[in-house]
Amino acid sequence: MKVIVTCGPSYEPIDEVRRITNFSTGELGILLANALAQAGHEVICFKGAAATCPLPLTGPCLISFSTNQDLRTKLTAAATAGETGAVFHAAALCDYKVQQVTGDDGKPLASAKIPSRRGPLTLILEPLPKLITELRALFPRAQLIGWKYELEGSRAAALAAAQRQMQQAATNACVINGAAYGPGFGFCLPGAAPIPFADKTQLCQGLAQWLDRPQPAKPLPPRPH
Repeated sequence: MKVIVTCGPSYEPIDEVRRITNFSTGELGILLANALAQAGHEVICFKGAAATCPLPLTGPCLISFSTNQDLRTKLTAAATAGETGAVFHAAALCDYKVQQVTGDDGKPLASAKIPSRRGPLTLILEPLPKLITELRALFPRAQLIGWKYELEGSRAAALAAAQRQMQQAATNACVINGAAYGPGFGFCLPGAAPIPFADKTQLCQGLAQWLDRPQPAKPLPPRPH
Protein backbone atom coordinates (compact mmCIF):
# COMPACT_ATOMS: atom_id res chain seq x y z
CA MET A 1 0.00 0.00 0.00
CA LYS A 2 1.18 3.52 -0.77
CA VAL A 3 1.32 5.49 2.50
CA ILE A 4 2.15 9.13 3.22
CA VAL A 5 3.58 10.33 6.53
CA THR A 6 4.05 14.02 7.29
CA CYS A 7 6.35 14.98 10.15
CA GLY A 8 8.42 17.75 11.67
CA PRO A 9 7.73 21.47 11.85
CA SER A 10 6.84 23.94 9.16
CA TYR A 11 7.97 27.54 9.38
CA GLU A 12 6.71 30.92 8.23
CA PRO A 13 9.11 33.76 7.36
CA ILE A 14 9.42 37.05 9.24
CA ASP A 15 11.92 38.31 6.67
CA GLU A 16 14.39 36.47 4.46
CA VAL A 17 16.62 35.42 7.38
CA ARG A 18 14.17 35.02 10.29
CA ARG A 19 11.20 32.77 10.80
CA ILE A 20 8.57 31.53 13.27
CA THR A 21 8.26 27.80 13.90
CA ASN A 22 7.66 25.31 16.75
CA PHE A 23 9.52 22.72 18.81
CA SER A 24 8.63 19.62 16.77
CA THR A 25 11.67 17.44 16.02
CA GLY A 26 10.08 15.02 13.53
CA GLU A 27 11.13 11.96 15.57
CA LEU A 28 7.70 10.37 15.84
CA GLY A 29 7.03 10.67 12.12
CA ILE A 30 10.41 9.19 11.23
CA LEU A 31 9.82 6.22 13.56
CA LEU A 32 6.35 5.74 12.08
CA ALA A 33 7.54 5.98 8.47
CA ASN A 34 10.25 3.40 9.17
CA ALA A 35 7.79 1.06 10.91
CA LEU A 36 5.35 1.27 8.00
CA ALA A 37 8.13 0.62 5.46
CA GLN A 38 9.31 -2.37 7.50
CA ALA A 39 5.74 -3.69 7.40
CA GLY A 40 5.97 -3.73 3.60
CA HIS A 41 4.27 -0.46 2.62
CA GLU A 42 5.51 2.01 0.01
CA VAL A 43 6.08 5.04 2.23
CA ILE A 44 6.64 8.67 1.28
CA CYS A 45 7.77 10.80 4.23
CA PHE A 46 7.19 14.54 3.94
CA LYS A 47 9.62 15.90 6.53
CA GLY A 48 9.91 19.52 7.66
CA ALA A 49 13.22 21.07 6.61
CA ALA A 50 13.67 22.38 10.16
CA ALA A 51 13.26 18.95 11.80
CA THR A 52 16.18 18.26 14.15
CA CYS A 53 15.80 14.51 14.78
CA PRO A 54 18.97 12.79 13.49
CA LEU A 55 17.36 9.37 12.99
CA PRO A 56 17.65 8.17 9.37
CA LEU A 57 14.79 7.06 7.19
CA THR A 58 15.37 3.39 6.36
CA GLY A 59 13.17 2.63 3.39
CA PRO A 60 10.77 5.54 2.94
CA CYS A 61 11.17 8.09 0.18
CA LEU A 62 12.00 11.53 1.64
CA ILE A 63 10.44 14.78 0.45
CA SER A 64 11.35 17.94 2.36
CA PHE A 65 8.96 20.85 2.93
CA SER A 66 9.28 24.34 4.37
CA THR A 67 6.06 26.33 4.83
CA ASN A 68 2.47 25.17 5.18
CA GLN A 69 1.85 26.16 1.57
CA ASP A 70 4.90 24.24 0.40
CA LEU A 71 3.56 21.07 2.05
CA ARG A 72 0.09 21.71 0.61
CA THR A 73 1.54 22.03 -2.89
CA LYS A 74 3.60 18.84 -2.57
CA LEU A 75 0.72 16.82 -1.13
CA THR A 76 -1.50 18.01 -3.97
CA ALA A 77 1.08 16.72 -6.44
CA ALA A 78 1.31 13.41 -4.57
CA ALA A 79 -2.48 13.04 -4.71
CA THR A 80 -2.37 13.01 -8.52
CA ALA A 81 0.51 10.52 -8.70
CA GLY A 82 -1.44 7.35 -8.00
CA GLU A 83 -3.76 5.93 -5.36
CA THR A 84 -2.77 6.56 -1.75
CA GLY A 85 -4.04 4.10 0.85
CA ALA A 86 -3.33 6.10 4.00
CA VAL A 87 -2.08 9.49 5.17
CA PHE A 88 -0.62 9.91 8.67
CA HIS A 89 -0.56 13.68 9.21
CA ALA A 90 1.85 14.05 12.13
CA ALA A 91 3.52 17.28 10.98
CA ALA A 92 3.38 20.20 13.40
CA LEU A 93 2.32 23.02 11.11
CA CYS A 94 2.28 26.71 11.91
CA ASP A 95 -1.06 28.07 13.09
CA TYR A 96 -0.11 31.61 12.06
CA LYS A 97 1.88 33.47 9.43
CA VAL A 98 3.38 36.94 9.68
CA GLN A 99 0.97 39.40 8.13
CA GLN A 100 2.99 42.51 8.92
CA VAL A 101 6.01 43.71 10.88
CA THR A 102 5.95 47.20 12.41
CA GLY A 103 8.57 49.26 14.22
CA ASP A 104 8.15 50.99 17.57
CA ASP A 105 6.73 53.95 15.65
CA GLY A 106 3.89 51.76 14.35
CA LYS A 107 5.03 51.99 10.72
CA PRO A 108 5.22 48.82 8.62
CA LEU A 109 8.67 47.45 7.83
CA ALA A 110 9.54 45.62 4.64
CA SER A 111 13.11 44.52 4.18
CA ALA A 112 15.00 41.39 3.16
CA LYS A 113 16.69 41.61 6.58
CA ILE A 114 15.13 43.93 9.12
CA PRO A 115 18.05 45.72 10.83
CA SER A 116 18.45 44.83 14.52
CA ARG A 117 19.11 48.53 15.21
CA ARG A 118 15.43 49.17 14.46
CA GLY A 119 14.78 48.29 18.08
CA PRO A 120 11.50 46.74 19.27
CA LEU A 121 9.32 45.15 16.61
CA THR A 122 5.68 44.14 16.59
CA LEU A 123 4.59 41.11 14.60
CA ILE A 124 1.00 40.97 13.43
CA LEU A 125 0.08 37.32 12.96
CA GLU A 126 -2.67 36.02 10.70
CA PRO A 127 -4.31 32.62 11.30
CA LEU A 128 -3.58 29.99 8.68
CA PRO A 129 -6.16 27.49 7.40
CA LYS A 130 -5.88 23.96 8.79
CA LEU A 131 -4.34 21.70 6.16
CA ILE A 132 -5.91 18.63 7.77
CA THR A 133 -9.36 19.86 6.71
CA GLU A 134 -8.23 19.73 3.06
CA LEU A 135 -6.84 16.18 3.07
CA ARG A 136 -10.14 14.36 2.54
CA ALA A 137 -10.73 16.18 -0.74
CA LEU A 138 -7.16 15.41 -1.86
CA PHE A 139 -7.28 11.74 -0.78
CA PRO A 140 -10.97 10.78 -0.90
CA ARG A 141 -10.48 7.01 -0.47
CA ALA A 142 -7.50 7.02 1.89
CA GLN A 143 -7.40 6.29 5.58
CA LEU A 144 -6.63 9.67 7.17
CA ILE A 145 -5.06 9.86 10.62
CA GLY A 146 -4.55 13.20 12.34
CA TRP A 147 -2.76 14.29 15.51
CA LYS A 148 -3.78 16.40 18.50
CA TYR A 149 -1.26 17.73 21.03
CA GLU A 150 -3.15 19.18 23.99
CA LEU A 151 -1.36 20.89 26.90
CA GLU A 152 -4.17 22.52 28.90
CA GLY A 153 -7.50 21.34 30.24
CA SER A 154 -8.78 17.96 31.33
CA ARG A 155 -8.27 14.55 29.76
CA ALA A 156 -11.97 14.50 28.84
CA ALA A 157 -11.62 17.83 27.04
CA ALA A 158 -8.56 16.56 25.15
CA LEU A 159 -10.42 13.45 24.01
CA ALA A 160 -13.38 15.60 22.96
CA ALA A 161 -10.99 17.70 20.85
CA ALA A 162 -9.79 14.54 19.11
CA GLN A 163 -13.39 13.54 18.33
CA ARG A 164 -14.11 17.04 16.97
CA GLN A 165 -11.09 16.86 14.69
CA MET A 166 -12.26 13.57 13.21
CA GLN A 167 -15.75 14.94 12.61
CA GLN A 168 -14.70 18.31 11.19
CA ALA A 169 -11.86 17.01 9.00
CA ALA A 170 -13.56 13.73 7.98
CA THR A 171 -10.60 11.70 9.19
CA ASN A 172 -10.67 8.06 10.23
CA ALA A 173 -8.64 8.34 13.42
CA CYS A 174 -6.68 10.71 15.64
CA VAL A 175 -3.58 10.23 17.79
CA ILE A 176 -3.63 12.35 20.93
CA ASN A 177 -0.93 13.17 23.45
CA GLY A 178 0.30 16.00 25.65
CA ALA A 179 -0.09 17.05 29.28
CA ALA A 180 -3.89 17.29 29.03
CA TYR A 181 -4.16 13.68 27.85
CA GLY A 182 -1.54 12.32 30.24
CA PRO A 183 1.33 9.84 29.82
CA GLY A 184 1.79 8.06 26.51
CA PHE A 185 -0.49 8.29 23.51
CA GLY A 186 -4.12 7.58 22.75
CA PHE A 187 -5.30 6.23 19.40
CA CYS A 188 -8.83 7.53 18.96
CA LEU A 189 -11.51 6.21 16.62
CA PRO A 190 -14.93 7.85 16.16
CA GLY A 191 -17.18 7.32 19.17
CA ALA A 192 -14.79 4.92 20.92
CA ALA A 193 -12.53 5.00 23.96
CA PRO A 194 -8.87 5.66 23.10
CA ILE A 195 -6.49 2.75 22.65
CA PRO A 196 -3.49 3.51 24.91
CA PHE A 197 0.15 3.20 23.90
CA ALA A 198 2.95 3.73 26.40
CA ASP A 199 5.56 5.25 24.08
CA LYS A 200 6.40 6.17 20.48
CA THR A 201 7.71 2.73 19.56
CA GLN A 202 4.56 0.96 20.73
CA LEU A 203 2.40 3.56 19.00
CA CYS A 204 4.16 3.13 15.66
CA GLN A 205 3.93 -0.66 15.85
CA GLY A 206 0.23 -0.40 16.77
CA LEU A 207 -0.53 1.96 13.88
CA ALA A 208 1.22 -0.35 11.41
CA GLN A 209 -0.82 -3.30 12.69
CA TRP A 210 -4.06 -1.30 12.54
CA LEU A 211 -3.40 -0.31 8.94
CA ASP A 212 -3.06 -3.94 7.92
CA ARG A 213 -6.62 -4.68 9.04
CA PRO A 214 -9.55 -3.98 6.66
CA GLN A 215 -10.78 -0.44 7.35
CA PRO A 216 -14.08 1.18 6.37
CA ALA A 217 -14.01 4.04 3.91
CA LYS A 218 -14.74 7.58 5.08
CA PRO A 219 -17.13 9.55 2.86
CA LEU A 220 -16.47 13.12 1.81
CA PRO A 221 -18.04 15.69 4.14
CA PRO A 222 -21.11 17.48 2.72
CA ARG A 223 -20.40 20.65 0.77
CA PRO A 224 -21.58 23.87 2.46
CA HIS A 225 -24.61 25.50 0.82
